[in-house]
Amino acid sequence: MLKEHGKLLVLLKEAGEIIGRKKLQKIVYISKQCNFDFKEKFNFHFYGPYSEELSLQIEELANLGFVNEVKENKGGYSQYKYELSSKGKEYLDLYPIELEGFVPFLQTLNNESSRFLELVSTMLYFYHYPQEEMMEKVQKVKSKQNYSVEEMDKALVFIQQITNRNSQ
Repeated sequence: MLKEHGKLLVLLKEAGEIIGRKKLQKIVYISKQCNFDFKEKFNFHFYGPYSEELSLQIEELANLGFVNEVKENKGGYSQYKYELSSKGKEYLDLYPIELEGFVPFLQTLNNESSRFLELVSTMLYFYHYPQEEMMEKVQKVKSKQNYSVEEMDKALVFIQQITNRNSQ
């Protein structure tokens, strides 16, 4: 199995489960931005940074039986839940992969809502701009989300915490 697919198995093993395709995308993107070893390419999309490559890798892992993907109907829309299958666990037992320092970081991300991670990942996408310009860009591209000033401030503090913790 390819190394990048294996890292996704580790992510799902350590997360226990991830609820939502968008949340999975945002967790991988934020992890990559915080210097964890994910190689997927991301482009800006309707819900923020998105990787077609990541979607295909998860689909492949599900088709091979390494990942359980469960579709649930939630009041008019479909939501997906991802977890490592027993076959995926067996693979990692045979071929362990370590992402140093990743577990507490992942738990921090997985405890947040998809909405919040969408904001954080969008802010990280524009993080190379001066802060005021970054905030304007985020407000413009996420105008339909109606993020409050408090949510944006919380996301900025969160970004500072996760990027500082990972650069130490």
